[in-house]
Amino acid sequence: MDLGVRWKLHGDGRTPAPGAVVRPDERLSWPRTVGLGAQHVVAMFGASFVAPVLMGLDPNLAIMMSGVATVIFLLATRGRVPSYLGCSLSFVGVAAVIRAQGGTSATVTGAVFVVGVAMFLAGLAVQRFGARIIHAAMPPIVTGAVVMLIGFNLAPVTATTYWPQDQWTALLVMLFTGLAVVCLRGFWSRVAIFLGLVFGYAVSWVFDRVFGKIHSVDASGKVTDHWRLDLSAVSEADWIGLPSFHGPSFEWSAILVALPVVIALIAENTGHVKAVGEMTGDPLDDKLGTAISADGAASMLSTAVGGPPNTTYSENIGVMAATRVYSTAAYWAAAGFALLFGICPKFGAVVAAIPGGVLGGITVILYGMIGLLGAQIWINAKVDLRNPLNLVPAAAGIIIGVGNVTMKFTDTFSLSGIALGTLVVIIGYHTLRAFAPAHLKKQEPLLDEGTSSYSEGSGNGGDTAGDKDGTAAEGVRRAEP
Repeated sequence: MDLGVRWKLHGDGRTPAPGAVVRPDERLSWPRTVGLGAQHVVAMFGASFVAPVLMGLDPNLAIMMSGVATVIFLLATRGRVPSYLGCSLSFVGVAAVIRAQGGTSATVTGAVFVVGVAMFLAGLAVQRFGARIIHAAMPPIVTGAVVMLIGFNLAPVTATTYWPQDQWTALLVMLFTGLAVVCLRGFWSRVAIFLGLVFGYAVSWVFDRVFGKIHSVDASGKVTDHWRLDLSAVSEADWIGLPSFHGPSFEWSAILVALPVVIALIAENTGHVKAVGEMTGDPLDDKLGTAISADGAASMLSTAVGGPPNTTYSENIGVMAATRVYSTAAYWAAAGFALLFGICPKFGAVVAAIPGGVLGGITVILYGMIGLLGAQIWINAKVDLRNPLNLVPAAAGIIIGVGNVTMKFTDTFSLSGIALGTLVVIIGYHTLRAFAPAHLKKQEPLLDEGTSSYSEGSGNGGDTAGDKDGTAAEGVRRAEP
């Protein structure tokens, strides 16, 4: 059985010929391949390490399980879909809501485990019935609205948790990260979040030396005098050791908050598969369902041991586009580096020491960009917001999600924010569509422009949703990120 772990040497093994690309089943020389693998790890550093910190999970375990997840994905897709699977930022808001309701890390990972199960089953359904079932349940107006409310629901986290810890550092980091995203080119623009973290560390260190301790809220929410950058845990951490594991805990209230994120993850994987197919010239229609299922299975495994969920990363799409090297051998090397970093507690301590003000500056941009991905989905799919059938459910769901509106059913059960907003968008759209006059229900294209091959033939294909990768990739590059 071909597992996609055999690669032909491309040309002389040094650089691709002018106009040529290194295909997934090819590789450059091993030293260059290993170097590219390290580059892929650096590309996903910013978002993949910020995400578990924001979710309150172990960053060492996160990076270790991202390597494991990447291996699972490469094996499942038989090496045809080059991708790195890093920690998904889509769950940051979910984790914040669950913890605000008194949930623990086990509650968070239990809820996300169920999302992984839903992803796995959705992938099987796409393999069996094709992408039409995704579009039927989640047309672009629904997908865009859900992604938007997930991102914008995070605004209070930045405003009340991170920014107040050190507003001036947050402002400087926000400005620097924005400049890095806009002004830098090529690989450096793909690691803008990572550069923002490094800059924030440096600023915090300088401010501590120049101004001394800051009097503000700390990470626990107490107003105290404290150092902006506290590296005491780094010196105490071992160089080699396993991360901390824990099992998941399942609570219905937490699961209902997390489930809507499956919509964003399906969109992300769809966009990733479409983007890779277009860049390599290898139609990947038949691998869409497999990719979604593999992502779900990898997230199930990660959350089962206490890690965060995983998803495909647009930063790595950018690295491939810049280098023209799509070899899956580079991703195997990247997975190896991730496993090594995962067993270095000292490295995790450095990540966990990110100052709150630094996270404030980065999340202002990051959370906003996540939300605006929803708008990009609407733009790519040419969603008509003048049509009340589209406008009404999206408007209601977004306000409910962003405002964290609560619907109380009993003394022990209520829905609010992301979960309630998503239900309003999905149920509202399909209910209104059932009663809407014919002229409001004009036929929408099955898929976005340039992907007609996905709507014909085998039936396997992509949804319009787009994502932080994808055809939506060119306009929707995630800071993730």
